[in-house]
Amino acid sequence: MLIVAVLFFSFKAHAILAFEDAVNPEFVTSARALGMGNAYMSKVDDGWAAFYNPAGLGTVRGLQFHLTNIHLETNNGFLDITGNGGFTDSLSKYSDAFTPTGLRTLHAENPGNLSHARIQLFPNMTYRGITLGYMYVQRNRARLRSLTDDFEISERIDTGPVLALSLSLFGGVVKFGASAIYLTRKELQKDFAPTDTVSVDEDVDYRKGSMTHITAGTRITLPFTYLPTFSVVLRNSSQTEFDSPELGGAPETIPQTLDYSFSLTPHLSRTIRMHWEIAMKDAGDKYDNVPSQRKLMTGLEFDYMRKMFVRFGYGDGWGSGGIGVRNKSFAFDLTTYAIEGSDDGVREEEDRRYILSISGGF
Repeated sequence: MLIVAVLFFSFKAHAILAFEDAVNPEFVTSARALGMGNAYMSKVDDGWAAFYNPAGLGTVRGLQFHLTNIHLETNNGFLDITGNGGFTDSLSKYSDAFTPTGLRTLHAENPGNLSHARIQLFPNMTYRGITLGYMYVQRNRARLRSLTDDFEISERIDTGPVLALSLSLFGGVVKFGASAIYLTRKELQKDFAPTDTVSVDEDVDYRKGSMTHITAGTRITLPFTYLPTFSVVLRNSSQTEFDSPELGGAPETIPQTLDYSFSLTPHLSRTIRMHWEIAMKDAGDKYDNVPSQRKLMTGLEFDYMRKMFVRFGYGDGWGSGGIGVRNKSFAFDLTTYAIEGSDDGVREEEDRRYILSISGGF
């Protein structure tokens, strides 16, 4: 009986939906990066450098002050449970994507789907070598395979101030950078039997804690044709754990992971550039339950006068793409990407997602 009980609870723990931290470890994601398969460590040249590679702050052009920086994201699963793929119906029910009871109701009406939603705010002030901002990110995933299966839900809310600095040496050939985030994480991972009422006890079911998360990065750009660039990023470099646990205890420790990338940026004409990048996330396999094939990603970006962009990528085993426009005070991006939806496979179950990102300021 003891063995059976252990196996039962092991299966239940395995069934709980996890977040894709091994392939998308950034707290704040960039629609631009995800359109390129999330291979962005050697390209990032804006406030998102604090999350992708702080050394990228050394290539920021001018002062960027983003007051409204909104990222809205959903997936095919949510579109299917809200309106059989209808965008207008789904938009009216988007707020339900962020509540356990609302998600259970929607999934019960259309079982067999895996839903995902993310809302993200990152107002920031960024200048060459520095960024200062505040992040708010909420992600919800839910799954109901059938009316006779458990309803699974995962929710994560990350908030906190962000500071990043960089230093350039040898005329910008070598750049170093580091970012510090005082991260407060609130997290829920639970499943409910078919006959259970979706009842969440704030003090028991949620876990909450705070930590100072430091990301260190370097970038080396050789002054040759096509600007070959090498980048290395170390996440949670101080190996800090969550302290001051609240509610049902502290969230799981964020592992220290190593990412690296290589890129080329040829000029195709006087007004058109191409950027190609290949990257490996979690090179040390700290997330050992995630196959290495999922952590290899590559992407292309074509830009016209640094104002109009077309992107293609391959990450987590699936294709991605997007378009964008930007100027000094405004940026608009539409992106689609996908992650592996199965628990431990590669290219078994596509979780296709869609992003609308708008940033305005001066």
